Amino acid sequence: MAEVVVHAVASRLQRKQFFQLPWQLYRGDPNWIPPLRQNQLELLNFKPHPFYDNAEIQAFLALRGGEPCGRVAAIVNHVYNERHKEKRGFFGFFESVDDPQVAEALFGAARQWLADRGLTVLRGPANPSMNYECGLLIDGFDSPPTFMMTYNPPYYAKLIEGCGFSKSQDMYAYWGHVNMLQELDKKLQFIVDEAKRRFNVKLRNLDGSRFYEDVRMFLDIYNRSLVGSWGFSPMSEGEIDHAGKALKYLIVPELTAAAEVDGKMVGAVFGLLDYNPRVKRIDGRLLPFGFIRLLRNKRAIPRIRLVSTNVVPEYQKWGLGLVLLNKLLPDSLAYGIQEAEFSWVLETNHLSKASLERGGAKLVKSWRMYDGDVA
Repeated sequence: MAEVVVHAVASRLQRKQFFQLPWQLYRGDPNWIPPLRQNQLELLNFKPHPFYDNAEIQAFLALRGGEPCGRVAAIVNHVYNERHKEKRGFFGFFESVDDPQVAEALFGAARQWLADRGLTVLRGPANPSMNYECGLLIDGFDSPPTFMMTYNPPYYAKLIEGCGFSKSQDMYAYWGHVNMLQELDKKLQFIVDEAKRRFNVKLRNLDGSRFYEDVRMFLDIYNRSLVGSWGFSPMSEGEIDHAGKALKYLIVPELTAAAEVDGKMVGAVFGLLDYNPRVKRIDGRLLPFGFIRLLRNKRAIPRIRLVSTNVVPEYQKWGLGLVLLNKLLPDSLAYGIQEAEFSWVLETNHLSKASLERGGAKLVKSWRMYDGDVA
């Protein structure tokens, strides 16, 4: 068998080979969803993205007999390291044939690149950070992922663990259907009513007339609310602006809820329609007409992904997250939503897990973040 050769991606051809490898590896897999191509090019820094205003990335491509057989990216997130006082590198965008030699060669190159920059420990997959797609699917391979969630073959875990990585944190997806509403724990409604009374909470949808400003406000709350969360680093102003511009086309105002106390937004939640079946039909291409097929007749999409329920720190643990979901639920039913996925939920987020399980939601998928040494 030919030797595995790893190249640091530099040329236009290498970028093309790196980018197109998943289409080769997942050919015939009914559960794989291609990425939105423009977005993926940006997240790889093949096109400009504000994340890289304070981060670095180097893509590596493995070839055997001149044919691409694996890829990985090494990432330095300076915001994360400054915040956590660590010398941590990240890996992401990992894809490979089922061959330990390919994985070992890729991670060897990534580790050396990170070591040359003074990094000592390594975490991933992060594509390119935990504010974007992240985690390796380890359970729940029988169905496609929802929008902006990762998917991979089962053998990836063995490849990664064989390269010296071990579990750092698991993340979960919970699923619920409208038929399960009759099973809701009655005690949850008491918590909702008490929280609304205690804080005189005003609830509303995100405002369609000033939607971009409201989305930016939600992303600011996202930053503030996750300060104590495992692995968190805040999005920059540039990232917030970039994400806000994209989300204003994807978010439906009726599938959002904001909580205000004394006239200030203190929490927000939104359900993001599961666009993935449409992304697959357009093969990730938004141009020239893919974006029309993606966004038209949104009411025909029956499932949402509850991306994040965020409450600023001073109002956390008082039930405002349940208040927001209680507002979102009837609006979602009126919109025609039949199913919801709550993802992802950290295994250490015991409050969210307990609330979802008491509400009857079912654990359906698990992802894993891995840690390892650079040297």
